[in-house]
Amino acid sequence: MNSKGETARVALVTGGATGIGKAIAVKLAKAGINIAFCFNSSYGDAQDTKKELLGFGVKAKCYKCNVGVVAEIEELVKNAVLDFGRIDFLVNAAGTTYHVKHADLEGMKEEYFDDIFNINVKGCFYVSRAVSEQIRKNNGVILNIASTSGVVPGGSCIAYAASKAAIINMTKALSKVFAPSARVVCLSPGLVETRWVNNTTWNLEKIAAETPLGRIGLPEDVANAAAAIILDMNFVTGINVVVDGGRTLC
Repeated sequence: MNSKGETARVALVTGGATGIGKAIAVKLAKAGINIAFCFNSSYGDAQDTKKELLGFGVKAKCYKCNVGVVAEIEELVKNAVLDFGRIDFLVNAAGTTYHVKHADLEGMKEEYFDDIFNINVKGCFYVSRAVSEQIRKNNGVILNIASTSGVVPGGSCIAYAASKAAIINMTKALSKVFAPSARVVCLSPGLVETRWVNNTTWNLEKIAAETPLGRIGLPEDVANAAAAIILDMNFVTGINVVVDGGRTLC
């Protein structure tokens, strides 16, 4: 219950231990939303994130889940509902990729392609399916995290860009399926300064100079947009919101 005696709403955030997923979880927690989030391999980061979220006075719990495995997804959702009593919002932030230059067609191995689509696309769909009853019942929101690579092909590899384009398309389809009881929206960040990006060889200064707003995005920039979509943009569904400082215009 919150201070008004209302049952606190709950967000399930996949990939919520680090990066953009964590930033969104933190932003929602600051708004009084209880947070269930999952991780696959970042156990230490998950514990740190849970501690940080609890510091905002909300309920928070982390779960280990590989979103590429349907049985684990179903177990995740079942346990989250048991622990929190409800799920109002889903943020599909879990994702993976491999660095393969677009021109290196032979380097785009079948196992890379399968892994990327299994996590990024199938995972997004099957988590959405697993929470569908809760989201509909609570007039909730599903927010899918794609990428500007799905709008203007680029990024770490061709398979990654294709997977993000698929998420954008799937968002439109799911928005029709979930309407009118719930909304489904896609959010496409440009390059964001996360630990993963900082470990690449990309020329971040050059990319910043090529961006109309003159800098690389921050996880908080994406989280601010995510919170607005989830909590305030009540007449918006089925669209893709680009958060990239204007770089796709160039």
